[in-house]
Amino acid sequence: MLTRKSQWPTPTALVSAVGLGLAYPSLGCAADKYNLSKLGPFGIFIISGLMLRSEEIIAAVEAFPVGLFGIVSILFLTPYFSRIILQIQLQPQEFITGLAMFNCMPTTLSSGVALTQLAGGNSALALAMTVISNMLGIFIVPLSLKKFVADGVGMTLPTQQLFKSLVLTILIPLLLGKVLRESFKDVADFVDRNRKLFSGISALFLSLVPWTQVSKSKSLLLTVKPTVFLVAIGLGTLLHLTLLIFNIVAVSALSAISGGRKSTFSRKENASALILVASQKTLPVMVAVIQPLGNAFGEPGLLVLPCVAAHLNQIILDSFLVNFLRPKRPLQ
Repeated sequence: MLTRKSQWPTPTALVSAVGLGLAYPSLGCAADKYNLSKLGPFGIFIISGLMLRSEEIIAAVEAFPVGLFGIVSILFLTPYFSRIILQIQLQPQEFITGLAMFNCMPTTLSSGVALTQLAGGNSALALAMTVISNMLGIFIVPLSLKKFVADGVGMTLPTQQLFKSLVLTILIPLLLGKVLRESFKDVADFVDRNRKLFSGISALFLSLVPWTQVSKSKSLLLTVKPTVFLVAIGLGTLLHLTLLIFNIVAVSALSAISGGRKSTFSRKENASALILVASQKTLPVMVAVIQPLGNAFGEPGLLVLPCVAAHLNQIILDSFLVNFLRPKRPLQ
């Protein structure tokens, strides 16, 4: 499983990618010209398939009701907040639209699972929610974007094109990675021995798109006032806090109506997994969504930038939350 150290390559890679795009935009533009950014999502999900352990998914069956609600929360309940986000007035409009789109995404691919383990939670349940929500997200995200975002900004979403893109960039590489893992024991053993390395490679793949998008959009980004960008960062942080509160209240309510202390929702390890995983949103799927849409929702670089910040913020905030969720050791 992932460790605390394996979480930090992702924030470091994302921040570095944004900085590189701003400092040397010509490099990112050249990389985009050769479609290097399209390699990012494909590579991320191949690695996800290679690292996916079947026994961990099977172990989550016992906490099935908690996992089911987590998936419902991720894909069907929390996207409703996108309508509220779109009511906010901020220029450029892409910052608001990007955050609304980000809110319709499935959960993060690795952060939620790793943080759940650090919190002493049910990491198998966290993994199951992560895998299933991202798989179902291929079918549901296009519909959520159409219902909660496209209608709100007065645009028509090319659902069929988006669905095809998500299948090609998520489902196929994820299955390919999983097939390679199950077909060759040496591959599985190598991946398991070098999980930190593969997490770092995945972080590099993830950084390719912010790098190229920021490079192409540097001239536009420079027209945005720093205070506006800080407001967008604040809104992303507020969004994550809202999702955390929503899922904490939901777990407490479900625990009370399903047996109290005897409920599977009352088990701290299950509650920790649900709260952490169901309150995070994934950047790679957001990236996979934006690419085939072109400029349908606005300048891609401006759409992605606040989401990169939101992605980093949720990891940082939940790293602090882990300290409160972790079981307290008895005094010696």
